[in-house]
Amino acid sequence: MTASELDAFAAAMSEVLDRCVWSQRETHESLVTYLIEESYELVDAIEAGTREDLLEELGDVLWQVVFHAEIARRTPSEGFDVQDVAANVRAKMVRRHPHVFAGETAETPEDVVRLWTAAKRAEKRERKSVLEGIPRSLPALALADKTLGRAASVGVVADAAAPAFADEGELGDLLLGIVAAARAQGLDAERALRTRLRALAAEVQAAEQPA
Repeated sequence: MTASELDAFAAAMSEVLDRCVWSQRETHESLVTYLIEESYELVDAIEAGTREDLLEELGDVLWQVVFHAEIARRTPSEGFDVQDVAANVRAKMVRRHPHVFAGETAETPEDVVRLWTAAKRAEKRERKSVLEGIPRSLPALALADKTLGRAASVGVVADAAAPAFADEGELGDLLLGIVAAARAQGLDAERALRTRLRALAAEVQAAEQPA
């Protein structure tokens, strides 16, 4: 998207908020459900859609971003616009790619991750726990993956007494079987995993306390 296209897009969003009574009542909070829905539709397009599906769903997600930015522009306590959003993320990506913009060397993907992690840690040095910044609203499986990774960084390792898998197909079968068994017994697999993750989070926080 060229700068002129981005300006035209932002202008169209501004016109919508000026003239559409439905849009005028929306807030950051009320739009959350639409952002989640559009994000999942984009995932579907990536995994099983056509070029046209991907083009459309990327646009729908971008519309949500510009919608939020326009609401922020009209809110005195926020006071930023889509250009500020773009400038902010550009600056962040420059900071987190020192091997591209600042003379560092990264010859492997692992080197890139190391530099990215170091840059992010420097930005977030005020955080008191490795778990800060993980969205608690993530689906339970994604939340578990993120939490386990951060937990391992402070030496907390959950019991991994599970069989090895030949591929993701076998893993999918096992996960589906677990959900089916839970359903048959009147249990909520999502809630059960979230409950266990809260206990894991407590273990991580305990490990982070000074001896």
